[in-house]
Amino acid sequence: QVQLVESGGGLVQAGGSLRLSCAASGRTFSTYYVAWFRQAPGKERAFVAALIKSGDRTYYTNSVKGRFTISRDNAQNTVYLQMNSLKPEDTAVYYCAASQKGLTSDISYYDYWGQGTQVTVSS
Repeated sequence: QVQLVESGGGLVQAGGSLRLSCAASGRTFSTYYVAWFRQAPGKERAFVAALIKSGDRTYYTNSVKGRFTISRDNAQNTVYLQMNSLKPEDTAVYYCAASQKGLTSDISYYDYWGQGTQVTVSS
């Protein structure tokens, strides 16, 4: 079992940057695939990025490619999402998630979720 706690959200102007962190509990964190999802007001939760256990293979939704970078530090049990060139349409609650089932954008594969952190991008 793993517990996840996100931090780093906030208000930023368009074109700015934020780095989200997701701190995980549990000594087996390195055995989990991890991902970031986001949920904008009135919309379903959507995939943003995912990372394999070792951290050397990533998967992004098209709208964030080239702007966002997902990474992990297994020694610190932490996952990061570096977000650059932010746009108003990136405004959402961002969630960290973990799975032992595979590298995927399928939300149903992820069994563990954080509480979310709000990111607001002003125009």
